[in-house]
Amino acid sequence: MTVRVLVVARRKSDEARQSSSVVTRSAFVAAGLAATCAPACAARSDVDARIARAVAASSGTVGVWARKLDAPAPIVYNPDVVFPTASISKVLILLSLFQLSEHNPAIFERRITLKLSDFVGGSEVLDSYEPGASLTVAALARAMIDQSDNTASNVLIDLLGFDRIAATIHGADLKHTQLKRHFMDVNAVVGHSENLTTPRDIGSLLYQIERGSHEGVHTVASSASCRKMIDILLRQEDRDKIARGLPKGVPLANKTGEIDGVRNDVGIIDPFGESPYVLAVLTKDLDDFSLGNIAIRRIATAVHGALY
Repeated sequence: MTVRVLVVARRKSDEARQSSSVVTRSAFVAAGLAATCAPACAARSDVDARIARAVAASSGTVGVWARKLDAPAPIVYNPDVVFPTASISKVLILLSLFQLSEHNPAIFERRITLKLSDFVGGSEVLDSYEPGASLTVAALARAMIDQSDNTASNVLIDLLGFDRIAATIHGADLKHTQLKRHFMDVNAVVGHSENLTTPRDIGSLLYQIERGSHEGVHTVASSASCRKMIDILLRQEDRDKIARGLPKGVPLANKTGEIDGVRNDVGIIDPFGESPYVLAVLTKDLDDFSLGNIAIRRIATAVHGALY
């Protein structure tokens, strides 16, 4: 009987030591995970707070989507709210054009003759031309992005057709994005835009363009097309929003947009560098347009500090 009691006691002692060992290992693993997560969690909490402060200091509604290449999750604020695109939808036209060029490489050399009915306001480049002048598709694409020329954009819409652009949107799995009107359309001007997107949609589109370029894979277009689109976006001349929130000299391939009550910017930061990331900041219902621009700059500064 004494032997049996000793065996049982020893067994319980061994089980207690094993249980203690399991608890110790679990605590060690948990502590290690917590230590690893702490800096990242603190950085995420800080950028979220800074975005919230920038939004609170603005007016209207603000949406944000930002993601570093290969990061597991984006930084978001109102990512699925629908916003008027203004001119950032010209990225959709550019992508659709490059998709077409992969089947018809000569498309960029095609010349388009301008008609009187083509000319609309907000066309700094093409305002210097007369009806009957002709430009290559490549020149129109550069004018559309470099200086956000509306006449050039509308001519390219007519060349591609709304159905082709809609197919581009569908193929990129942009669930809440549409382009249904020309630029400077009277209904768009008075605030009833049918050109719409979300921060998640337009941000993830540029993310796929950057991934295609950086990783040399086909995403929404071939890797070569992705690199060429980025080259064009790098020459975009409006540097009043995201660009002013970044340190000087940081490359930015972006497209801005403005209509009444709306200030937007979406871009790839350092697209050919080692740590590229995408940032989309969209706004609407702004009472003070300057506050919208300031919010975009402050958000750019906060996100850059967290991701770059």
